[in-house]
Amino acid sequence: MAAPANSLVLAFDIGTSSLRTALFDAQGQRLPKTTAQQTYPLHTDTSGKAILKPQDLLRAATACLEETLTVYRRTAALKKRPIAAVGASCFWHSLIGLDATGAKGKAITPVYTWADSRCKADAEQLRAKAGAEKGAHRRTGAMLRASFWTPKLVWLRRTEPKLFRRVALWVSPAEWLYRQFAEGVKCSYSMASGTGLLAYRAKKWDAAMLKLAGLRANQLPPLGDEPGALLPTLAKKYPELVNAAWVPGIGDGAASNLGSGATKPGVAAINVGTSAAIRVLVDTSKHPQQNAAFGLFAYRLSEHQGLMGGAVSNAGNLRQWCLRELRLDDHPAKIEKALSNRPLPEHGLRVLPFWVSERAPTWNEHLRGAILGLTSASTALDILQATTEAVYLRLASIARLLEKSQGRKLRYLVSGGIQKSPASLQRLADILGAPVEAASEAEASVRGGALFALQAVSLKPQPLAKGKVFRPRAQAAKAYRAALLEQEKLERELHRISLG
Repeated sequence: MAAPANSLVLAFDIGTSSLRTALFDAQGQRLPKTTAQQTYPLHTDTSGKAILKPQDLLRAATACLEETLTVYRRTAALKKRPIAAVGASCFWHSLIGLDATGAKGKAITPVYTWADSRCKADAEQLRAKAGAEKGAHRRTGAMLRASFWTPKLVWLRRTEPKLFRRVALWVSPAEWLYRQFAEGVKCSYSMASGTGLLAYRAKKWDAAMLKLAGLRANQLPPLGDEPGALLPTLAKKYPELVNAAWVPGIGDGAASNLGSGATKPGVAAINVGTSAAIRVLVDTSKHPQQNAAFGLFAYRLSEHQGLMGGAVSNAGNLRQWCLRELRLDDHPAKIEKALSNRPLPEHGLRVLPFWVSERAPTWNEHLRGAILGLTSASTALDILQATTEAVYLRLASIARLLEKSQGRKLRYLVSGGIQKSPASLQRLADILGAPVEAASEAEASVRGGALFALQAVSLKPQPLAKGKVFRPRAQAAKAYRAALLEQEKLERELHRISLG
């Protein structure tokens, strides 16, 4: 039964560095005044640690939820409209261990994020068996790399065996947060697909991967996209959500495609935020077997929709490093003007943007960042420009593989922090050698979580308006084609040196 046409949907956007909430109408339009945001620290060190504290996530979720609901309660035009569903977008690949305390389970580990690379040696050992990684990729759509659950679980079993044995259930941050507010919510096929433990075609936990990870199937949550309901104990605190369907959270990448409107064949979503990725949706009723090229991923948006593409770990985080460590003026207008006046890569620098262990397309976890070609004439702005270009060149490598897998040229819709910078969007178009369209909804991932929830209550949102299109400039596109070859050559050279 469809929800009333005047219904609203509440959406969470659970990110690596911040959490947001917002209300959306039945047409899929975000109500900006209801948007709330809270940040929290990612705890890192030189060992490769990259963790979040669960309580930081919960505090942020609670504060944002209450801020959004306060606006709802105080706005006469809104509080007459029912909140029919709750949805969420959540960062993929991360995990948290719960004990057997009560129905919720108590968090007894930190959130090990996708960026935590302390399990690199374990991942390498898993790959050592001939054909192991290619077999895992064929079945799950994921690589045997540090970003995914299996190497992290093997590492934890090796380094913290007592803690590993205490964990009764492993979940993503989406399931854990939902457990604090709702009951009966399963792990969506989307979130499960980002673990590297889900059999893509069978849509169940993969027995071979469970064995490698040292898990039993009952140590993972049940799968399904069906909604749950608000905890009865919270009915007085959140009466507006008593009748809302709590729809399982989906991976932020899948949400980005859905929220930006990149849902049709031949349309790819590019999201450039803390990290960056390119993805296309696939109808799995027509293509049940994932056929992503080795190095690309194949995840899911839902039980019947797949998602193919590749992601890089270094994007907005690398820009922030440049601004901070190079002591560049962090005034957006000044940076924008300076970079817009530099359309070509005339700085003479070559960069491998591997400050954080890299992912697609080569997944070379041993290489670290490199800047070659520095002279006494090199400036901080040269380095910022070169590192920005290096990130986009990695995306161009992924785009080339993805277009080959799809057997067609793709149209690109772009969302994320990059939308604040026309100069960056133009440079991305130049480097891809293809037009890029700025999605008209800047917050694509949170909108995607909302749309997934709207679909669950049989509401059909309106398509987004077209955004501004940036077309490649011939001279710049030619220069960046050469720069891409140089970057790939540099990676091969440094990889050879690292192997001795």
